[in-house]
Amino acid sequence: MSIASVRTHRLSAPLHTPFVTALRRTSTVETLVVEVVDTDGRSGYGEAPQVWQVTGASIGGARACVEEMLAPLLTGRNADDLVARCAEVRRAVVGNEAAKAAVDTALHDLAARRLGVPLVRLLGGVSRRVPTDVTLSAGDAVELAHAAKQRVAEGFDVLKVKVGTDASGDLARVRAVRAAAGPQARIRLDANQGWTPREAVRVIRGIEDAGLDVELVEQPVPSRDIAGLAWVSDRVDLPILADEAVYGVRDLVEVIQRRAADMVNVKLAKCGGLGPARTLLELATEHGVGTVVGSMMESQIGLGAAASLVAAYGTSAVSDLDAAWWLAWSPVQGGIRYEGANVLLPDAPGLGIAGLHAPVPQQR
Repeated sequence: MSIASVRTHRLSAPLHTPFVTALRRTSTVETLVVEVVDTDGRSGYGEAPQVWQVTGASIGGARACVEEMLAPLLTGRNADDLVARCAEVRRAVVGNEAAKAAVDTALHDLAARRLGVPLVRLLGGVSRRVPTDVTLSAGDAVELAHAAKQRVAEGFDVLKVKVGTDASGDLARVRAVRAAAGPQARIRLDANQGWTPREAVRVIRGIEDAGLDVELVEQPVPSRDIAGLAWVSDRVDLPILADEAVYGVRDLVEVIQRRAADMVNVKLAKCGGLGPARTLLELATEHGVGTVVGSMMESQIGLGAAASLVAAYGTSAVSDLDAAWWLAWSPVQGGIRYEGANVLLPDAPGLGIAGLHAPVPQQR
């Protein structure tokens, strides 16, 4: 059975609440959906989120990569040889990890659909329930406290607090969140590269001294400052989680060799798909580096793939899989859903996506 076509669809969907970090503010998910269709008419889906400020990936760039390079490579090829097809995608272009991740995910989804099994089963797992944290957008102490109280009331017990917009006020923000969330909630921080190394050490030591019981601190310093990341890790007790500092294997090897972080956040759109993500998780685990799986602001397609990966491979801490929870409405038919602090995987072939909700702008 061969691949008949590779299609792209631009997808835009509103968020119910603005998503704000030290790097950006957005009120929508903007993403490119890739659909790989076999000669029996089955479709597999993947997505390449547009995140200018983090990965630099754009819808236009991802579409050009897929349509000009990856689609011609795959069309007419054997759809059942998943390993070979994914390897060809990885070798076809330099960079363009979001585009490659979209095609890689679509190929995995199609393979699972052809076998009649959920994607998590194809990956070797059986669980359909995956716990997630929930993000509190950057804001002042009052706003964060209000959001924390709401999220705890909704059943979330791991809160990821966006800081890094103003180092001088971040300790007060964390105090307010802890007071509002209560002693049982787990609190983790994400500075999104917003601190200098000295600011990071000062803020983190202040949090430690105040006994605010923070679980970890994610990407405290700029992504390319591995020396700064190591400098911070050496001077604080809280675990440091590398996110934007690690895209692929070379980045993770450098972090491990320099002991720059205690944990790593693996994302499909950063590393290029499910295959590379499994490699990163295995490498980190072998070297005693903790793991979580995260995502960009993505739909149920990307989140379904990430959650399936977690269900099959596991992580050392609760993963960051709340992105589709932020959507005001689902732009796809089927797929994952949320129940409190859990992502529920569908009991349907592949990602369980029945299609995209019409109209889809600029469909090709």
